[in-house]
Amino acid sequence: MKYGLDDTTIARIYGVIARYGQVDKAILYGSRAKGNYRAGSDIDLTLVGSHDLNLTVLYRIMDDIDDLLLPYTFDISLLHSISDPDVLDHIKRVGKVFYEKTQTNQFV
Repeated sequence: MKYGLDDTTIARIYGVIARYGQVDKAILYGSRAKGNYRAGSDIDLTLVGSHDLNLTVLYRIMDDIDDLLLPYTFDISLLHSISDPDVLDHIKRVGKVFYEKTQTNQFV
């Protein structure tokens, strides 16, 4: 189980993100990226993408992920909107690429 998530869960989250062409990459950070997660740990993702990756798209992604009815809390952000230098440093140090747009869109 990668990041404490089964393959089906990862594929379902990945499938939502892949539907949005504005997203080039999703970076997992926090306890799941560090490996010290617990059963109830949330899923921290920040999105990187084109200039039209905005709050409207973010809210749609969040709604679609919520519709999956997964037993996790999600914290999803846009990387270009994060202003806290400590959070940015944390993402740079421990972040793992969860999704990256490719020709085949297979999850990483």
